[in-house]
Amino acid sequence: MNLRGDVTVTHSFENLPNKDILIKKLIEKIPQLQKRFQSEDDEEKEWLIQNCSNPLIIDFLQDSTVMMLHVIDAIGQLEPVNGTTISKQFGIPKGSVSKITRRLVQQEIIRTEFLPDNKKEVLFLTTPLGKEIFDLHLALHKQMNKGINRFLQRYNTDELLFIIQAFEDTLEASWVHSESVAEKELLTTGASLEPVENDEMSQIVDMLNQLDTRNLKKAKAVLQAMFFTPFD
Repeated sequence: MNLRGDVTVTHSFENLPNKDILIKKLIEKIPQLQKRFQSEDDEEKEWLIQNCSNPLIIDFLQDSTVMMLHVIDAIGQLEPVNGTTISKQFGIPKGSVSKITRRLVQQEIIRTEFLPDNKKEVLFLTTPLGKEIFDLHLALHKQMNKGINRFLQRYNTDELLFIIQAFEDTLEASWVHSESVAEKELLTTGASLEPVENDEMSQIVDMLNQLDTRNLKKAKAVLQAMFFTPFD
């Protein structure tokens, strides 16, 4: 698969890199991606400052954190909104939401109000200054979306489908509690695993690892029909 252009290069199977080598290279890229995204935070703040003419907001941005901007963005989208909803909708810990909202209220970026029939539930809204920060942050996201779109245009449809599938699989995967494909199938169906020779299990897993997503689904269907479907 050519991930860098429209020209397709044909390889013989003898010249293809070993799968374990490719996996090792991918794993080595993960810390580099983490550092890249961290540096992206600095670039975002720099863009916000450069595209702002309000000195009060510039002062705020220079001392703000990415999490603070995320909370302002959440309030701007959902206001009036309580802290629990912010935490659930945007995956921000409740303790962080409480700490950040207190600071933003003090800085007059957001304000609070209460429901007429419930004085215990605090709702958050943006102030005019907070609304200006929210709009500026929204403009940043529009700019980023343009850049992401330009970047992804280099890939063809099949490559984009592969990237989407890889992202979806990544969201469901656990790097800590990983299981073999065969073990996962057995756990999913609720079947008990009888003792199997280690070399036989390894051979089965190796065979499954050679399949692409489409054929792996076919193998799953065959296993399900032959071994895990009760017959009357």
